[in-house]
Amino acid sequence: MIRRLLLALLIVCLLGAGIWWAKRPKPIPVLLTTIDQGRVEASIANTRAGTVEACLRTKLSATMGGRIEVLAVKEGDRVKKGQLLMKLWNDDQQAQSTLALAQVQTARQRVTEACTLAANAEREAERQKSLFKQGFVSGSRDEQARTEAQAKRAGCDAAKADVAQAQARVNVTRVEQSRTVLYAPFAGRVAKIVGEVGEYSTPSPPGVPTPPAIDLIDDTCLYVRAPMDEVDAPKIAAGQTVRISFDALPKQTFPGKVKRVAPYVSAVEKQARTVDIEATLDADKASPSLLVGYSADVEVILAVRDKVLRVPTSALQEGARVLVAAPDGTLQERKIKTGLTNWEFTEVLEGLAAGDRVVTSLEREGVKAGAVYVVDDKSKK
Repeated sequence: MIRRLLLALLIVCLLGAGIWWAKRPKPIPVLLTTIDQGRVEASIANTRAGTVEACLRTKLSATMGGRIEVLAVKEGDRVKKGQLLMKLWNDDQQAQSTLALAQVQTARQRVTEACTLAANAEREAERQKSLFKQGFVSGSRDEQARTEAQAKRAGCDAAKADVAQAQARVNVTRVEQSRTVLYAPFAGRVAKIVGEVGEYSTPSPPGVPTPPAIDLIDDTCLYVRAPMDEVDAPKIAAGQTVRISFDALPKQTFPGKVKRVAPYVSAVEKQARTVDIEATLDADKASPSLLVGYSADVEVILAVRDKVLRVPTSALQEGARVLVAAPDGTLQERKIKTGLTNWEFTEVLEGLAAGDRVVTSLEREGVKAGAVYVVDDKSKK
């Protein structure tokens, strides 16, 4: 009888153990990171993609329309300041200029003639005056000689005025011709040309955007323009250190400085108000090969602390709480006090010690305080 009772008790215990084993909490694989000391930076980044800009860029068009006669450059060409870029047909203006120059020459010859006659008339007036004083001629003859000399001198002055007027016409024709040519206002590279030889080029009338004839950029001086959230604008000042990254150059960052903070807020979209900043790459560092228009991100460094206890920012829960891996195989919730923070690390002032392991895979199902865990092989030591 006793044996039967013992056997029944044993069977009950085995069944209970089997049921417990079947219903026991299954360990949750989690990613753990060991707390250590290191560098923590407080930083802010742009809200939308920034853009690589040229320090000098101009979109050139002739101030009048016309047929393109000369295209002296091609897209991608480097040009010097003052170099001819494009010329419209202006044979009619050149003919007007030739005519105006001929008129200047004719007017100058008339000056020579009129002023020579004036000089002769003045000498004759002096001679008549002397004869009048000696009584050899009448007063009317003396007066007539003086009047004729004055008239000739006036004719000389009028001829000189005609020369000035003719020269002014030459200047007008030159101004008109300058409206049909484009010269490089600075040394740079031709980015784009709109039009071909023989096609008609039209300037942009007021209020009607028209593609420029030539887009010229100085790609030897570049900077990054990036929009920052308006709430972050008071924290940014010229001279602050930045890290710049480019989509075209993945996994690379380049040091730089804030060059300028815009003095106004841009409202591109509703509830999206930003302040543009301009950042330049450090000249003493190897600069990447950049193209104007590249998308870029700018991270402004506000504060830096070295050799401080830090926790991955991805391990933080709401209310500055973390899940710590306890020696008994469960996860324990712990509240900490934080300092500087960024997207990667957060400074720990209180609540954790070097060597503690915290969970960084908070998004996994079942990860909570009290859960039984197993360490995922991908955990950081």
